[in-house]
Amino acid sequence: MITDTRPRNRAVAASFAGTAIEWYDFFIYSTAAALVFGKHFFPDFDPLVGTLMAFSTFVVGFVARPIGGVLFGHFGDRLGRKSILVVTLTMMGLCTFVIGLLPTYAQIGVWAPILLVTVRFVQGLALGGEYGGAVLMAVEHSDPARRGFFGSWVQVGVPVGLVLSNLIFLLVELLPSDAMEAWGWRVPFLLSAVLVATGLVIRIRVDESPEFSEVKRNGEVAEAPAKEAVKHSWKPILLCAAAGFTPGTMFYIAMVFGLSYGTDHVGADRSTMLVLTLISMAVVLPCLLYFGALSDRLGRKQVFTGGVVGTALAAFPWVLLIDSGSFVLMLLGYILVSIPFSAAYGTLATLLAELFPADVRNSAINISYAVSNVFGAGMAPIVATSLLIRTDSGMPIAAYTVGVCVISFVCLKALRVPGSWTAGRTGPSGPDSGPAAAPAAARQSAREL
Repeated sequence: MITDTRPRNRAVAASFAGTAIEWYDFFIYSTAAALVFGKHFFPDFDPLVGTLMAFSTFVVGFVARPIGGVLFGHFGDRLGRKSILVVTLTMMGLCTFVIGLLPTYAQIGVWAPILLVTVRFVQGLALGGEYGGAVLMAVEHSDPARRGFFGSWVQVGVPVGLVLSNLIFLLVELLPSDAMEAWGWRVPFLLSAVLVATGLVIRIRVDESPEFSEVKRNGEVAEAPAKEAVKHSWKPILLCAAAGFTPGTMFYIAMVFGLSYGTDHVGADRSTMLVLTLISMAVVLPCLLYFGALSDRLGRKQVFTGGVVGTALAAFPWVLLIDSGSFVLMLLGYILVSIPFSAAYGTLATLLAELFPADVRNSAINISYAVSNVFGAGMAPIVATSLLIRTDSGMPIAAYTVGVCVISFVCLKALRVPGSWTAGRTGPSGPDSGPAAAPAAARQSAREL
């Protein structure tokens, strides 16, 4: 049992703050891709096709994430979680600031989208390396009985980052239209410098993960952690990746693609769609913490599965409610998908951390999460926009979401979770349980799979 909670609280705060800032950086790009990038970087296309091209650059960041996951996961397992988190936050902040300074297509022609894609790729590398370290700093500092709750704080960084990005865009939307198009869209990117400086101060002050410190003391640091992770844990890595398709797909369809769907297809104004996103994130934030804590009692897999089933049930109603054009009904649709999304996403961090041994855990989490985002979240806006172009209807998009949920459900059923890690309050007690026994249990489970 952990008696001094200060190291844990600092670690959780550092993971939450840094993750929120990095996702702010990532989401302001997403919002700009939906609202303005088509005009400034792909002006020779039809507006909807221009949006599709802007979302294509969005996918580049997801393609880079497995590379960043392997690269930074390697160093996270070799050198420690803390130092890598400082590097990834710095990289992300610099890239975001540079996007705010990029010349447009009207100024330098084809070099504008090329530079945009290049910077987006580096952003993807940084974000791919961020997630695993942030999760482990929170989970590995926590009492086994409350890992679900404290792990969910890392997930809370995502809605907080989205809220920050949308609030900034709502403020710049108050500018005159000409000013917004000329320079206002750059402001959210440039403001990132202030947030990143704040996050770095918080992260530099945190202690290294106790479980990594134990691995290092015992001389058990893996020579090639990514290789070891794939060799011994490839099945749970892939199963977790596919299980993560559902929250990633639903999130990016509702919160990213939904902006352009609501404005271009339904006819709502941009401010309305941003407000809907903000309110739904206000719902998601406490729900993530609630479901994370619930997983400490019921088990990660059970709560996650409930979220997947709930997302499948909410997919078609979400489209119908958005198509209504009524603010109240659209808001109901967003709240409807926010709750099952929270159940799945709120338990994901701790589920991943508990499946893998400490010496390769950073690499395994990064690889699984990055693969999940490439084929789930990263593809969702592209697939949704393509389906809309071909059918002029949101119904195929809902069917696509349900199909993704079926894949996640099947993979969750096949996933074996170590018993002593599933729910801290109901797992076995005694000298062979808790943090010290966890790596061995995770490695054995991975090999049995």
